[in-house]
Amino acid sequence: MASAYTPTQLSLYESHVSLPSHFRHTSQPPPPLTLPYLTALHLHQISACPYENLQLHYSASHAVSLDPQVLFKKIVTDKRGRGGYCMENAIFFHHVLRGLGWKVYLAGVRIRLRERGVPKGNYVGWVHIVNIVTLPTGNKCMLDVSFGGDGPTLPLPLISGLVHTNLGTQEIRLLHSTIPQQLDQSKPLWIYEYRNSPTTEWNSFYAFPEMEFTEEDFKVVNWWTSTSMAETNWQTRRVLVVRFLRGVVEKEGREEEGEEGGREGIVGKVMLVNGEVKRNDGGKTKVVRVCRSEEERVEVLREEFGIELTEEEREGIRGRNVELLG
Repeated sequence: MASAYTPTQLSLYESHVSLPSHFRHTSQPPPPLTLPYLTALHLHQISACPYENLQLHYSASHAVSLDPQVLFKKIVTDKRGRGGYCMENAIFFHHVLRGLGWKVYLAGVRIRLRERGVPKGNYVGWVHIVNIVTLPTGNKCMLDVSFGGDGPTLPLPLISGLVHTNLGTQEIRLLHSTIPQQLDQSKPLWIYEYRNSPTTEWNSFYAFPEMEFTEEDFKVVNWWTSTSMAETNWQTRRVLVVRFLRGVVEKEGREEEGEEGGREGIVGKVMLVNGEVKRNDGGKTKVVRVCRSEEERVEVLREEFGIELTEEEREGIRGRNVELLG
């Protein structure tokens, strides 16, 4: 399947996410399809296109379109700081990757629900989505640009047990194993695990197979995720925005050598959870502001996340279960 985006649109995207010039597809020579290039795309995607489910709450229709051109207009052309929730960002990024020459497909994900922020219990059904890229070497990587604050900040090679540093002291890995709900334990999945420090136990967020999901599959997933009021679907019950902060990553107190004196990486994140604004600069997450009214939340979206809502979008929250009434 060809990308839905033209070379002109890809150039607009690269400018929108501030991709370094040597990684742009019009550079001479064009960038080779290597892991550093893929990592740069992932980094700039998650730091420029926030995770946000505002379309479910701040819109006239409350319907989420997965049309690649609708997504491009929302995220790039409109220039209002928008991103999207899991399927929006992942499908948008999927077409960017295809347009830039990557061999990539989409896979469905089973997540675990959280209790007081910690994933527990069984894996629920298909409600998330990741991109799986095959490098020219034949090695595969999982790219998740739409899981929110605990998502990976870099591509993860499909190598079981390989540990990566995420944000701050958090470590992440993929484990090729099975989940308790499987009747056939001979077919392992890839399980995304985390621990918040090297001294704590590993826990799992989600699991996915290497099986390709098609556009029709995600239409079903998107419909349930954007409309169901079931207790297992928090998307319709919570306003959530996550913006990753890009900066110079330091290691052992010294900047790693790079073109501009250091290596780019994710240095923090800002989150809006219903009315609470939270920030993490590599340590513990802290509440820095609490919104009591819709006016305050709209102001926070603009000041903390660079998101500008139209008047029609602002009115769309009226009467909803997540409206802040002051």
